Amino acid sequence: MTRDFAAGNYRFIPAVFQYSSGACALPGFQIERVRFDRLVPLAAGFEQAAKYIQAAGERLTSFCACELRSPAAFTEAGFLAFNQHYVRTLAEWGIFDGTTNPVARSNVCPEIDPPAAPSFFAFSFVRPIEGQGRTATPDFVVAGGAEARGGAGSYPERIVRYRDLSPAGLKEKVGFTVREMEGRLAEFGFAWSDTTAAQAYTVHDFHAVMREELARRGAARSGLIWHFARPPVVDLEFEMDCRRVSREVVI
Repeated sequence: MTRDFAAGNYRFIPAVFQYSSGACALPGFQIERVRFDRLVPLAAGFEQAAKYIQAAGERLTSFCACELRSPAAFTEAGFLAFNQHYVRTLAEWGIFDGTTNPVARSNVCPEIDPPAAPSFFAFSFVRPIEGQGRTATPDFVVAGGAEARGGAGSYPERIVRYRDLSPAGLKEKVGFTVREMEGRLAEFGFAWSDTTAAQAYTVHDFHAVMREELARRGAARSGLIWHFARPPVVDLEFEMDCRRVSREVVI
């Protein structure tokens, strides 16, 4: 079930304190995605995002999604510590209330030439539809998700085919992640046919399952962007996110 974040003009899929499972613009609004030409360290990235959003005439609460890059996969404890640090800025901006976080997020670890510290790759915010605008499918960003089941338990207990990189293991990991994306899309009332972009994050060759697990299910409707990167927690192997965004710029 989704919830409205009125201060940001979007609704979201509640998840955990560090991020939501997705954000969707409310009627009359659209999403703009801003990608940095080069990675920007976390604090400076937040600062630049704030300046950009305010220059566009919007409140900081319109910040609805971000894509981060980290030096290497975290341990479970390290990931918790990073997330506790990350949400401080969102609290200062009036977005995170100490419990609920409406901002969607992907945070992955480039295998080649990683950043020295957690950094921004892109961010998204909500703004009014300009001119005639579109009145059909709303803009949305679905957060990154990997092959970990929800619920209680440590990551080793929840990871699908834990440490199994066999062809069958990888197939099940990819299939689980694709269906996780489909579930999040369905929460908003959407499907792969509504997306304008889908991204995959892994260092493993998943070509053998591309046809059945991705293309046939519609996940490659607009192509598939493969980032040679690892998910953010040790022993996760495959992650995806997807979106429908009207405006995309590079700064």
